[in-house]
Amino acid sequence: MQEQVASVSPDELATLRELALLGALDGPVTVTCATLAGRLDASNQTASRRLQRLEETGTVERELLGDGQRVEITRVGERALRGEYEQYRRIFERDAAVALHGTVTSGMGEGRHYISLSGYMEQFTERLGYEPFPGTLNVELDEGSVEARARMDALEPVRIDGWEDDERTYGPAFCWPATVVASRDEAERASEGDTRAGETFEPAHVIAPERTHHGADQLEVIAPEKLREALGLDDDEEVTVRVTEQ
Repeated sequence: MQEQVASVSPDELATLRELALLGALDGPVTVTCATLAGRLDASNQTASRRLQRLEETGTVERELLGDGQRVEITRVGERALRGEYEQYRRIFERDAAVALHGTVTSGMGEGRHYISLSGYMEQFTERLGYEPFPGTLNVELDEGSVEARARMDALEPVRIDGWEDDERTYGPAFCWPATVVASRDEAERASEGDTRAGETFEPAHVIAPERTHHGADQLEVIAPEKLREALGLDDDEEVTVRVTEQ
């Protein structure tokens, strides 16, 4: 998951929405505090503070001008708006699942280390119902799934609490129940002499540490077995990860 920025309050999110309605998702727009204040039914000072705060959280970029400022919503800001949209989508469409598509990639090895730590493993066993294989399946999402990932963020996760030992503090993580589906069909597998398990695996969980080196286009999945072997997966093979909520 993308490294987190400072959280955006409901008032700041409302400001971000008004900027999007002015066109700031498509590129820089010129806006004055007075104009924004009128749309928010707030004072000029309040509008100015909210713009400053949005810049601090990395959700907008802005350039001060003599007659106002040019403001553009960043990818981080767009992601915040998509998350809000998905909350309403769940309310009105009753959709509690999302399918994410991508290709298998080799990870950096950090998943194996962190998952094996006792402070996490004990919680995995208790809260997920299994002891994960010490490693993650790394999936590079396609462009459409990078955008759809905001739907996953709107689903209720299983929380894995942070903890500490004598050396350092470890942050919390969030897990969403998932089913992993290999794209290759059984006939193709048979033609290659692949006798390993079938094309669908569950239970599994998408795991998102609070802070990680992965970007928003990277997905990590844990399971009680090594998913590469269970599904016969190699790098660059396509998979679908169907994510639900606890």
